[in-house]
Amino acid sequence: MEPLGLRAVGSHCSLSEMDDLDLNRALDRPRLKIERKRSFDERSMSELSRHDSPRGRSVLDTPLSSARNSFEPHPMMAEAWEALRRSMVFFRGHPVGTLAAVDNTTDEVLNYDQVFVRDFVPSALAFLMNGESDIVKHFLLKTLQLQDSEKRVDRFKLGKGVMPASFKVSHDPIRETDHLVADFGETAIGRVAPVDSGFWWIILLRAYTKSTGDLTLSETPECQKGILLILSLCLAEGFDTFPTLLCADGCSMIDRRMGVYGYPIEIQALFYMALRCALSMLKPDGDGRECIEKITKRLHALSFHMRNYFWLDYQQLNDIYRYKTEEYSHTAVNKFNVMPDSIPDWVFDFMPLRGGYFVGNVGPAHMDFRWFALGNCVSIMSSLATPDQSMAIMDLLEHRWDELVGEMPLKICYPCLEGHEWRIVTGCDPKNTRWSYHNGGSWPVLLWQLTAACIKTGRPQIARRAVDLIESRLHRDCWPEYYDGKLGRYVGKQARKYQTWSIAGYLVAKMLLEDPSHIGMISLEEDKLMKPVIKRSASWPQL
Repeated sequence: MEPLGLRAVGSHCSLSEMDDLDLNRALDRPRLKIERKRSFDERSMSELSRHDSPRGRSVLDTPLSSARNSFEPHPMMAEAWEALRRSMVFFRGHPVGTLAAVDNTTDEVLNYDQVFVRDFVPSALAFLMNGESDIVKHFLLKTLQLQDSEKRVDRFKLGKGVMPASFKVSHDPIRETDHLVADFGETAIGRVAPVDSGFWWIILLRAYTKSTGDLTLSETPECQKGILLILSLCLAEGFDTFPTLLCADGCSMIDRRMGVYGYPIEIQALFYMALRCALSMLKPDGDGRECIEKITKRLHALSFHMRNYFWLDYQQLNDIYRYKTEEYSHTAVNKFNVMPDSIPDWVFDFMPLRGGYFVGNVGPAHMDFRWFALGNCVSIMSSLATPDQSMAIMDLLEHRWDELVGEMPLKICYPCLEGHEWRIVTGCDPKNTRWSYHNGGSWPVLLWQLTAACIKTGRPQIARRAVDLIESRLHRDCWPEYYDGKLGRYVGKQARKYQTWSIAGYLVAKMLLEDPSHIGMISLEEDKLMKPVIKRSASWPQL
């Protein structure tokens, strides 16, 4: 197979000297079309659609999702597509991503004029579901090339596998050329490298492969190497006693100090999903074979750890409440020495008899009982959650709709930090005040992950209810980044308008509901070999 010709780039994290022919050769190569064999989940979901799903672009540039249904699409759909296309970024004639926001109401650009890896994921899924895969392929290749650049923060050199948090197109007026400039965390708030970027890249590569049936991209030596480099950062042996990843605050969607350092649920769920996606794409030869063995062992350990120690339901809460402390030996029940007195009062009222969720963090003498939406939704999508646990998460959402959804989907975390706790944990962050931004704010982008979780668990009515809330306000409010308030009633005090992932998240949610077979590109079936024996109740107390 002819190599893509990807080159190592300069030490300034840019692609100023890259030859356009490298990319053109990769894109012009004939695709290996594979007839996609749908899984049981995809077949059963597609039966929910009453109409066949045509292949290819529809006429007059109309999004395919509108043509698949006999009912009139919501007017927001056309306007959302128009706004999404306005955010597209081009590099030397090729689309390579979407801007974080196109807000013409403010002159303060900050870093919203960049293509963020995590932000582009819902945009990529929307384009894939509409039969437009070129922009996704360009994005995957460009970020792969950026991964190969030298990365430094002050005098410290980052690992080879680190993916950029974002990149932008910079124009050189003297040479009259464009080049890409990447940020690996050296200019981010807190100077934290994005742990989630590499995981999202692997997940998106699998989504591209599943959507197009094109195996040639993921099987190139360059993509195989990219996957291995990302996972080498996570699977290296060290002092860890847990299979979870130890992370700093601000290394994911919650990119400011919010007390999620340690073993945050968002990173663990994305890690698990990325491992399973990589397992399906890695070739079993050379370094790939060794990595596959490491992945398999890690998946077994990680699934057991998460399903047992991160899971909280009524019965487990009662068990923790009755824990003894200072236990030694292998017979210890309270293995992390969690102090019962550290259980916050709100949890006892919040936890219904039927329902449960993965807590935010578990470590030595530490359990963060907060609910985090992204981690729990990805746990369902990746089958990190067992079927019973997935249903329990959905039960909790229905029981606590006002708290977790309110008037605008979806709370990024619950509850908020306030008072003395807010001052200590956030360092008096003026942006993360109570019920705002990452501190209990409501983020419309999370709608697509909620919808995927609802469809996978056979509860699409929950997603439709959330979409109705979105359609009542989001367009009228000019597609804001986030909402503030206990119920998500107010546009966020520093929220950008025309936030691209708010727009794309809505489109993906709508297209998933209109054609549930799309769930196959972002969902993984349960691996029977990793099904654990969980002795305690997953969602309902033993009576």
